[in-house]
Amino acid sequence: MLLKEIEAFLEEDIGQEEYEEIVPAVECEAEVMVKEDGVLAGLEEVEQIFSYLGVRFDTEFEDGVRVKRDDIVLRVRGAGMNILKAERLVLNFLGRMSGIATLTDMFVREARRANARIRVAGTRKTTPGFRKYEKKAIAIGGGDPHRFGLYEAVIIKDNYIKLMGLEGAIKRAKERVSFTRKIEVEVESVDEALRAAELGVDIIMFDNMSASAVKKGVQLLAERGLRSGLILEASGEIRLDNIREFAATGVDVISSGMLTYGAKWLGFSLNVV
Repeated sequence: MLLKEIEAFLEEDIGQEEYEEIVPAVECEAEVMVKEDGVLAGLEEVEQIFSYLGVRFDTEFEDGVRVKRDDIVLRVRGAGMNILKAERLVLNFLGRMSGIATLTDMFVREARRANARIRVAGTRKTTPGFRKYEKKAIAIGGGDPHRFGLYEAVIIKDNYIKLMGLEGAIKRAKERVSFTRKIEVEVESVDEALRAAELGVDIIMFDNMSASAVKKGVQLLAERGLRSGLILEASGEIRLDNIREFAATGVDVISSGMLTYGAKWLGFSLNVV
C-alpha cells in the first residue's frame, strides 16, 4: 500500500480530529478476532496501517489461510489513541477483503469439481478507489483478478458492436492496439463466436448464454479447427449454484461480478485486553 493511500484512508475516517484529546496516549494491548469461518485477506494492509501509526503487531497467520471463528488473527501493542485511530479502518479492510476471498474460494472449489483446470475470474464491478484491494482479495481466494482496467486488454462489448459492427470493431482494434494487448470479444450467440474466431481474436467471452449454448459453441469451434490457441470465457449470471454446470462446458475461464458485488463481509472485532 502506498503511503499516500494510508494517509488518505485515515484522513477520510479521522479528518482533522485531535484524537489524543479524546483517547489518552497510554500503552495498550489489543487483539483482532475473526467472528466467523472464512479465508483471511487484508492482513498485509492492516500491518502496514499499524506500522504507519507506530503500533507493534504479532501474528501467526498470513493472507490466504483459512480461519475459524474466535481465532485471534493479530495482536497489537502501542499507544491506545493510535490503536483506536486504526480500529475501524483495519476492520473494514479485513472484513471486505476476507469476504471476497472467502466467496472466491467457494466459487473456485465448486467450479473445479467439474473442471480441475478452470480459472475463476473477477470483473471490473468493483468499489471505486478500492479496486486493487478487491482484485487482490480475489487472487488471495484462488481466483484470477482479470484485467485491472481498460488499458490492460481490449474487450469488444455489445455496445461497441452496436456502434461499429462485429467485423468493424475487431478490425479497428487490430489496427489501433499494440500487439502486446489481447483482443477479446463478447458474443451472445454461437454464430457470433464462430465469426469472431474466424476474424482472429484472442479471447471469446460467451456472455449471458445458457450453459448448453456455451457447450455447443465450444464443440463447434473445436470441430471447425478454431479452438486451438483461443481462450474461451463464460460470463453473465454465473452464481455459486450454477458455476459447476458452466465449468463442465469446456471453457477456460469463468468470470463473475458476483465475487465482488455479492461478497458478504467477514466479521472481525478489535478488543482492548
